[in-house]
Amino acid sequence: MLNLRDTLTGEKREFVPIADEVRLYVCGITPYSEAHLGHALFSIVFDVLRRYLEWRGYGVRHIQNFTDIDDKLIERSHETGTPVEELAERHSDAYMAQLTRLNVLAATEYPRATEEIPNIISFIEGLVEKGVAYASGGDVYYRVRDKADYGKLSKRDVDDLRSGARVDLSELKDDPLDFALWKGAKPGEPHWDSPWGPGRPGWHIECSAMAVNALGEQIDIHGGGADLIFPHHENEIAQSESFTGKAPFASFWMHNALLTLGDEKMSKSLGNLIGIDEVLDRYGTDALRMFILTSHYRSPITFSEEALDSARAGAERLRQAAFSKGTGSAEVETLDPAETAARFTEAMDDDLNTPRALATLFHLARAINHTHDAGGDASDAQATLRELAGVLGFTLHEPPHRDENAAPFVNLLVELRSELRTAKQYALADRVRDGLVELGVELHDGPEGTDWSFR
Repeated sequence: MLNLRDTLTGEKREFVPIADEVRLYVCGITPYSEAHLGHALFSIVFDVLRRYLEWRGYGVRHIQNFTDIDDKLIERSHETGTPVEELAERHSDAYMAQLTRLNVLAATEYPRATEEIPNIISFIEGLVEKGVAYASGGDVYYRVRDKADYGKLSKRDVDDLRSGARVDLSELKDDPLDFALWKGAKPGEPHWDSPWGPGRPGWHIECSAMAVNALGEQIDIHGGGADLIFPHHENEIAQSESFTGKAPFASFWMHNALLTLGDEKMSKSLGNLIGIDEVLDRYGTDALRMFILTSHYRSPITFSEEALDSARAGAERLRQAAFSKGTGSAEVETLDPAETAARFTEAMDDDLNTPRALATLFHLARAINHTHDAGGDASDAQATLRELAGVLGFTLHEPPHRDENAAPFVNLLVELRSELRTAKQYALADRVRDGLVELGVELHDGPEGTDWSFR
């Protein structure tokens, strides 16, 4: 049986879905800048969860949102002079293309906050009617102290939280702990009409409204990074259970640990980001998956080139074993694909223990190689290896081989193309672009110039 650890209870217990179809909600990205390797981490973790659930025979309805309106997007819009909508669209499209490169299965739906405004307003109205939210000066706030068990996810005491709370002078809260459900519009900000005046959703309310609208009042699994436990997921629980009157909002809360660079987590605010395309161009999809899955999803991962080099070598060992050719029909007694599948299932049933699951695949790969060395036939074992590797999302494709020495020449051609475009010699500029594309170079034109990457 599949056992998952629930962040709320701190316990590992049997997963039993509410209905025949698993209801899975995963918090997505805020597309105010390019997605980074930390986003690849959670995308792969919950892709593996979904793949495993489906392999075990469950249907899965998977919802992953885009927060395409919030303070960070507005701030970046003001910094760059780019409209919020354009920023969000550009980075959302880029992230979707990266999910394809990461071999992540498409979610059932990708709702966007700006497309859910009527549902969000209805949700807030319901909270106001129940007396757990109140309007104030064009804003609407949730009354935290009206939720007796507030803090249960993050294990925080309300009184301790209050002692450290700060109130922005522009906010009109009854209590410093109360959080915004709706924010009145400021000059120059995107806004929508509402019963409380023009404004936009607060950060937390969108996910509750989307989850309830797409999956129902109670869901099976709510996922996201550990950095979302407080305040985002804590507030989701409070407002969702207050709105529906049902608890728990989610049967299981699953949180992946974060990616670190040395002693610091990777984050946009710290500016220590590594782009997804950068890693994929250099190492390939399977190497990145191997790097992430060799650690348990609840264990922090430290980025290093050495670790990725090792992951690439490991992925290549699986690929070669999966497609190598034997020369005879003898069997080796130690080769037992069914045993491998059972051990793989046992590992994954233990809260998605991907390191143990990978160990079983490498054991099978060694057995395949020994069988071939002995002149035997390992085709059944290879089929099992390919199947189980697929459950973890490995493509088993040959990784990219790029000549790093070519970079200066590519830079020169990209610069030449830019000069031709400035001179309005567009036909010649297009010929340079087409030639680069044929060489496997992908160009990324932006307001600050042209970047490029190997495909």
